[in-house]
Amino acid sequence: MGLLPKERVLKTINLKEPDVVPIYITITPQVAEKLGKYLGINSYSHADSPLSENRISFTELLLKLGNDIVGIGACSPKNNPTREVESGILTNEWKVKYKKIGYYIEMIEYPLSKSETVYDIDNYEFPDPYADGRYDLAKEMVEKYSYKYAICGDLECTIFETSWYLIGMEKFLIDLSMKKDYVFALMDRIMEYNIKIGKELIKIGADIIWLGDDVGTQKGMLISPELWREAFKERMRKVIEELKDVNPNIGIAYHCCGSYVPIIPDLIEIGVNILNALQPTAKDMDLKKLKDIYGNEVCFFGGLDIQKILPFGSLDDIENEVKRVISSAAKGGGLIFAGAHNIQPDVSVEKVVKLFQFAKRYGGYPIKV
Repeated sequence: MGLLPKERVLKTINLKEPDVVPIYITITPQVAEKLGKYLGINSYSHADSPLSENRISFTELLLKLGNDIVGIGACSPKNNPTREVESGILTNEWKVKYKKIGYYIEMIEYPLSKSETVYDIDNYEFPDPYADGRYDLAKEMVEKYSYKYAICGDLECTIFETSWYLIGMEKFLIDLSMKKDYVFALMDRIMEYNIKIGKELIKIGADIIWLGDDVGTQKGMLISPELWREAFKERMRKVIEELKDVNPNIGIAYHCCGSYVPIIPDLIEIGVNILNALQPTAKDMDLKKLKDIYGNEVCFFGGLDIQKILPFGSLDDIENEVKRVISSAAKGGGLIFAGAHNIQPDVSVEKVVKLFQFAKRYGGYPIKV
């Protein structure tokens, strides 16, 4: 008799071999719609969560296919949902405006785009982390699934991303490099907000908290490692320390798209024990090499190519990609099988279903691929 999914995941993040490599695939709404029709599941969760939507939605579909982890997060409160303010234009509780463009919505207006002083930050009304309804979906998912599945509290966009979402990326990066006081005041406010969110998710039942900020690109880091250490490292350390005060055994995952090799030792030092997204098309993000270097210290979460192979490859290509990921990082434990990001609308239902099947076929221990 095999392990429960929760047991499988906890064993994996503690760097021990479970029975089968655990899976945590995430998808976009368009993929969910196609999967729902294929699986005959017409009703499934879809979170109104500006920072976590795809990570904590569509649970019923993904468990049916074979996920071992259920994502939870903070949603918009009952009195301030994301809403359409004019045709094709949305706004959320952070007062960020979005426009529907094809499959996606893109930010077009940033509420703090004219900020220059700490006074501007002090006069911005930040959301209430304890607003009514914010954790209703999280509590529902924990009540339904925590007896069997591992629970991952999503807290990505922890500091850097939420900051530039409010300012605009170009202005934020310029003002960060110029070390303007208001930038650091903003980051501290966002840090404190997310600490409160993370603590609530742990109290509700999270086994893992998934932090993160996209500071990588295909060719290297978006900002220098030195600037990351100066501006973000100690803030992220504080977040992790505060979360571990609630549960010293909480798993700490860190998401970053692109290449972030220079700061991996820093992340491990401050308490990260699960690395994500391990984007295989980015510079130096070779999963096998990373496993060889850091496999005794951290669990790996991700690594599957969703940019090229999943949308454009054949089923044979996808099967070989699954085998590559598992053979690179599963031996000895320490691999959560996942895409390097959410599966996008350019991937067919057949490929998504086969992806789970391949992961189960080749993920059994002892690893033989």
